Amino acid sequence: MPGKRLTYEERQRVAEGMAARLPYAEIARRLGRSKSTIVREVARNGGARAYQAGRAQQATKWRARRRPPARQSATPVPVPQEDTPMDRRVFEEEFTDMMVRTGVPTMAARALVPLFTSEAGGLTAAELVSRLRVSPASVSKAVGWLEQRGLIVREREGRRDRYVIDDQVWYQAWSISVQSMAAWAHFTQRGAELFGADTQSGTRLQTTSRFFRLLGDDMAQAAEHWRQALSAGR
Repeated sequence: MPGKRLTYEERQRVAEGMAARLPYAEIARRLGRSKSTIVREVARNGGARAYQAGRAQQATKWRARRRPPARQSATPVPVPQEDTPMDRRVFEEEFTDMMVRTGVPTMAARALVPLFTSEAGGLTAAELVSRLRVSPASVSKAVGWLEQRGLIVREREGRRDRYVIDDQVWYQAWSISVQSMAAWAHFTQRGAELFGADTQSGTRLQTTSRFFRLLGDDMAQAAEHWRQALSAGR
């Protein structure tokens, strides 16, 4: 089995695994295949969100028809060791999947990954539209979500906006999270006072307020610590 092309039945099981959001390694284990085989299969056939067994099967047949017959060669062709565009594409697919699994909306994750992997660390809206093959409205919504959480900043470039991952991106994002903790602490404290400490709801709200207040204090201290440590390490 290893080394041979995936069968249609196997592709159906890959599609089922992707729909269930199983890790690539788990899908590979169930099929008795290597993880790299599954990663390449998904990456070359639409990615994790668009993979379909039937379409993947047809695409494979089409590529096989176009592939020229192999010629015998007495001299082995050296295999390059450096990373290839496919390696990077697979990484970007897995990076996006990881973000989605940890709570980032799919479109926002798809927009954030190319910003990370672009050499300049930034792209215009038009470049994101072209790269992701989505509508300008989809990109606008995605970058809006990312901006709101401090993950990217908007820079004016002539008549166009350019979206950039700032050097302080994680400090900024963390700081916004600290503000969210403070908001939770403030409103639940108001609720505790409103319902009264002698009620179950008031006690519950008071405990919640204390949790977020203490968590916010710890997060603020940690953010400042790492901002200074990273600045010193440059």
